[in-house]
Amino acid sequence: STCFLVGPVKQLKSMFDPKRLIATVVMLLCLILTLCSVFWWDKKRFAAVLFCILQFLAMTWYSLSYIPFARDAVTKCFTSCL
Repeated sequence: STCFLVGPVKQLKSMFDPKRLIATVVMLLCLILTLCSVFWWDKKRFAAVLFCILQFLAMTWYSLSYIPFARDAVTKCFTSCL
């Protein structure tokens, strides 16, 4: 969605920025694994759901990188809950 707003080249540069690189790689890897589990792996629907959840979490973590101090706040919240 941000590719539409900022353009494809700027979006690709920001996706592979060092602070967003891990979230980008995890999201793309989970996207590929989701497609593999749905189309080629037999009886692996649980894996597809798991990869969809991981995609959502990676995309959320990626999106939080655009909000100042949001990642720190989420990290502190989860560590205080644990």
